[in-house]
Amino acid sequence: MKNSRKVLYAASTFGHLASFHKPYLSWLAEQGVTVHAAAGGKQVELPGVSRYIPVSFEKSMFSPRNFAAVVQLRRLIREEQYDMISVHTSLAAFFTRLAVMLCGRKRPVVMNTAHGYLFDRDTPGLKRELLLAAERMTAPVTDWLLTMNRQDECIARQYHLGRRIVQTDGMGIDLERFKPPAAEERAWLRRQLSLKDNQLVLIYAAEFSGRKHQSMLIEAMPDLPERVVLLLPGRGALLDECRALAERLDLSRRVWFPGFVSDMENYYRAADVCVSSSRSEGLPFNVMEAMACGLPAILTNVKGHEDLVQQGVTGELYPYDDRQAFCRAVRVMESDTVRRTYGEKAEKNVQKYGIDTVFQALTRLYYEALTGKTDGASEEEKR
Repeated sequence: MKNSRKVLYAASTFGHLASFHKPYLSWLAEQGVTVHAAAGGKQVELPGVSRYIPVSFEKSMFSPRNFAAVVQLRRLIREEQYDMISVHTSLAAFFTRLAVMLCGRKRPVVMNTAHGYLFDRDTPGLKRELLLAAERMTAPVTDWLLTMNRQDECIARQYHLGRRIVQTDGMGIDLERFKPPAAEERAWLRRQLSLKDNQLVLIYAAEFSGRKHQSMLIEAMPDLPERVVLLLPGRGALLDECRALAERLDLSRRVWFPGFVSDMENYYRAADVCVSSSRSEGLPFNVMEAMACGLPAILTNVKGHEDLVQQGVTGELYPYDDRQAFCRAVRVMESDTVRRTYGEKAEKNVQKYGIDTVFQALTRLYYEALTGKTDGASEEEKR
């Protein structure tokens, strides 16, 4: 890009940026853009980032630390004179945009990537209105709003939550890494994980939290055949509570807690069905990656999931917190033919979410937001 530009990436944690944004941070740096990253949590190495700004974001909306973060970010934005701010995760997006509002008329372009609003049509009224009010308050400084599922897009358009609203296909998944295994590889992986040939293996890789609601899956296990096994990779505040629940229900042999897993593709390739008990989602990576490995899915019928699974075609959808409906869906998946048919279609349907396709679309948007050009790079810049 002509003339050096400067971009600030903001998110609740550096871990979020490391998980989803490395290709885009690298691309910006390759274009000659100076990239800074502002986030909370443990600092991690990020490609293309030349400055790291620790920010103490707190999950509690009204924590004094969040308002101290607004003051810190306002000072930073004024000093650095950013051309664009790319905000991610609901909490960091709100307080960063609040800082932008306090900068006055001279401000950078703001692009908010909504990884999933924390409210939907089924959220209790007071909570929904509070969270919606926060988005409406910061809408005047949201020049670009990228949504990832149909329900969030509808909310954004109905309430005019951004000047330019674009529906996207997430951040992109690695289809070279996440792909179906050959029969021999799958058998070998199951042996490595001590899984028996006759076991029906369900898998849900997610942070242990109230929103993810793993406890419902554990409570459903006594109602399912003995051969059904549940793998719950991940960490989080409610991990110990879920472990204790499994022990109380005498499920230690059937509910496994592998902890943090770096080779998730091997777990998906060894499993039979991807499941989720989540209250709401944006466009969940864990589901897309599992489907790319050829797994059918049993998911709650909430936003984000509804965009990925076609009922009776690529998987089964069931009402949130409905244990009996979940068990019925698992019984459908006991059929080898159903799992194979659903899985093949699931793997085919998630191809459009591959990183190669999504990367091209998102970098065009970043380019336009930074330069104001809609037709890609100039001939001089292409050379």
